Amino acid sequence: MTQQIPSTEPELTGVRNFRDVGGLPTTDGRRVRHGVLYRSGHLAQATAEDSDYLASLGLHTIFDFRDSADRGLDGLDVALPGVRNVNVPLSDPADGTEFWQMVRQGDLAQLREHLAEGRAANRMVEAYRTIIEERTAEHGRVLRSLADGSVPALMHCAAGKDRAGLSIAVTLLALGVERDAIEADYLKSNAAHRRYRVRRSEAAVDGYAPEVMELLSPLFDARVEYLAAGFDSIDRRWGSTEAYLSDGLGLTAPDRDRLRDRFLA
Repeated sequence: MTQQIPSTEPELTGVRNFRDVGGLPTTDGRRVRHGVLYRSGHLAQATAEDSDYLASLGLHTIFDFRDSADRGLDGLDVALPGVRNVNVPLSDPADGTEFWQMVRQGDLAQLREHLAEGRAANRMVEAYRTIIEERTAEHGRVLRSLADGSVPALMHCAAGKDRAGLSIAVTLLALGVERDAIEADYLKSNAAHRRYRVRRSEAAVDGYAPEVMELLSPLFDARVEYLAAGFDSIDRRWGSTEAYLSDGLGLTAPDRDRLRDRFLA
């Protein structure tokens, strides 16, 4: 019989894609505890009520995976009393600033040139591969921080889907969560109330026309092939999840034990 766990997801007004990652099963029959690991979009537009709720969670650390360009666009997270905010950029603003300006301001011809015929989806696949293969130091740092006691923790980026999604996935892999369960949690970001609200400049020609939104959709979807590209990079470069965690991220057996002690029931 499947264990029925009540939803702990509130209706936050200014924070998208918030959820507790608790309840996910591990390969050894345990589950991630509720109330120790959360994920969301950025907190810059959290309302007073949102902030009160987040403060009630007893968070120790918020990991913000946005780069300086994101933080300049959306703003800094709201301050929560007694919570440590750690910025660990998982993307380089110099690599994507012009692209995201085009997404927000470009006309239909520009969007077709850069995004049509699978180019948008291909960009996302490559981004996932790059984050897995090139951000090992950052992911290792986060996991060791968690093992050392930075819990309960909230991980977020801008939309809470890609950089946060991969960081949550890496954390769950270290805990021994099944890949199918990680994928199922990742795909929850597609729910209408969780999706990132696409922001186009008021001066953008073609605005939010249907074809514009169709072209932009791959950038804002959570797609199985994106996460699969990250997992495939682990398998191709390191040969296994265990080798990725030890050789790629530098996690020791005691690190893994401390993580499991803190997160699993």
